[in-house]
Amino acid sequence: MKVDVVLGLQWGDEGKGKVVDVLTPKYEVIARFQGGPNAGHSLEFNDSKFVLHTIPSGIFHDTINLIGNGVVIDPVILSEEIKQIEEFGADLTKKLVISKRAHLILPTHRILDAASEASKGKTKIGSTLKGIGPTYMDKTGRNGLRVGDVISPSFMQKYEALKQKHMDMLKHYDFQYDVAEYEQKWFEGIENLKRFKFIESEHEINKYLTEEKSILAEGAQGSLLDIEFGSYPFVTSSNTICAGACTGLGLAPSRIGNVYGIFKAYCTRVGSGPFPTELDDEVGEEIRRIGREFGATTGRPRRTGWLDLVALKYAVMLNGVTGFIMTKADILDTFDTIKVAVAYKVNGEVIDYLPYDIEAKIEPVYKEFKGWKKDISKCKAYDELPAELKDYIKYIETETGVPIQVVSVGPDREATIVRSL
Repeated sequence: MKVDVVLGLQWGDEGKGKVVDVLTPKYEVIARFQGGPNAGHSLEFNDSKFVLHTIPSGIFHDTINLIGNGVVIDPVILSEEIKQIEEFGADLTKKLVISKRAHLILPTHRILDAASEASKGKTKIGSTLKGIGPTYMDKTGRNGLRVGDVISPSFMQKYEALKQKHMDMLKHYDFQYDVAEYEQKWFEGIENLKRFKFIESEHEINKYLTEEKSILAEGAQGSLLDIEFGSYPFVTSSNTICAGACTGLGLAPSRIGNVYGIFKAYCTRVGSGPFPTELDDEVGEEIRRIGREFGATTGRPRRTGWLDLVALKYAVMLNGVTGFIMTKADILDTFDTIKVAVAYKVNGEVIDYLPYDIEAKIEPVYKEFKGWKKDISKCKAYDELPAELKDYIKYIETETGVPIQVVSVGPDREATIVRSL
């Protein structure tokens, strides 16, 4: 048995939550492998909408949902998620398990995040201010507090030591804060988490494989925000690419099976950083309006632009993508012309790769397609899609060498056309 992986191929917000929810009936285990509550995976079904920040997106099915060691957890946010889902009628204690090795986001991590971002002024990264970066910094600095520590007799001693370290660091910022109120909620969240099973996730997931259980690994954010290969420093703090599933769950590379890469039929980005195909005009605003492009976690308006094939090919290379899942094709229903960036022009030279220099002035080289000008949201099969959209799909497949196996034509789990999986 091998572990299949679902991850985003752009700058996040590609629709991973819906896709995992749709794919989950094929699997017995859904495992989240990196990131924190800066993620927002939206699920819509039966006239209900849920936004998951930490819990894997298979939670509404009869599956095991595993939060892996590569994830960073805020007990307050996770408890709020748990409450929302339990009010829906689900018993999470029977199907949600948490790695002992997952690191905890402390209240002071959030304050450090806010203080650091405020100090940067115009050079700010666009952090969600959830404390993600400082938590990963403590993880790599070997100072972190982990889920397994909460059941240790020395838990409070470790907590106070790390809190004091953070408060000493905050003296270097001109930043006012009050940790008390959130700290109280944090400890309540810790007590709530103790209701769930803490596991040695690396052993558990490999045991599942030995038992021939089908497993889907779920990533957060997007490949172009990877700490190593994204548009540094405008990136997240974890490995969002397929390799992150190995380190974030304790899997050998040979255990990876299919890699499903999700991309929007266009592009969006939240926060600062380069965005070659960005449309700062009426077309971009129209895409934002129709696509309801506002962050699921922050509510911030997303930057919008045409599909970037150069960046998409880069993500395919990094992840070893075996199959595409295209989302939000329906958002382009009304456009006369649709464009795709097939190359970049940098300093007069045409290139077909992402340059190292993120400050380079990039002019996209576009190929134009005729719009399909048809409402596709009611289409149930690939044959029902308009010819112009099929041409668009075929071109992407030909250029990347990767088949588009699923086309999403709306936010609901039912608005999904599966060609082959």
